[in-house]
Amino acid sequence: MSGDTSGAGPSPDRRVRTLRGQRAVNLLVRAMLRTPGLSRTAGSRLVTLYVVGRTSGRRYAVPVAYLPDGDDLLIGTSFPWARNLRTGETVQVRFRGRLCTAGVHVDTAEPDVVRAYAHMARTNPTFARFNAIRTDGTGEPDPGDLHQAWLGGARAIRLTAPARSARAAGRQVHRT
Repeated sequence: MSGDTSGAGPSPDRRVRTLRGQRAVNLLVRAMLRTPGLSRTAGSRLVTLYVVGRTSGRRYAVPVAYLPDGDDLLIGTSFPWARNLRTGETVQVRFRGRLCTAGVHVDTAEPDVVRAYAHMARTNPTFARFNAIRTDGTGEPDPGDLHQAWLGGARAIRLTAPARSARAAGRQVHRT
């Protein structure tokens, strides 16, 4: 993923999809991701990102689905909070119940976003449905839907090394 990381990207021409009662769901998910035991189950597909608003300076806890990619995590979103993440910076992440720091790489260029979204849609059918990406009988995502996701402001975010940070934190906890 080596595209435009300036944060510019396309202007959204379609509404970001949210679920009815999204705030309540997010509260519940954040609590689950903080709770020992439950965090193992919920954390197999979800993390909490602690994103600081560029203008407000407020810290937002955002539960989000991810796709593991080696020691990295791949996230696709068109929600406005993602504009606060910048390539080369770090973000706090609650990953498998542990708070750790991850490097950030954000792609907004169409080829990079389409490639990442295609990979995520092939691997995670729920991601495809949530992002209105149809797949054919073999699981291949529709190219037009991938393009529409990009037009809607989709970004591909790679969090580098949170798995290694979480393992290191686990070793430190056991030593004390």
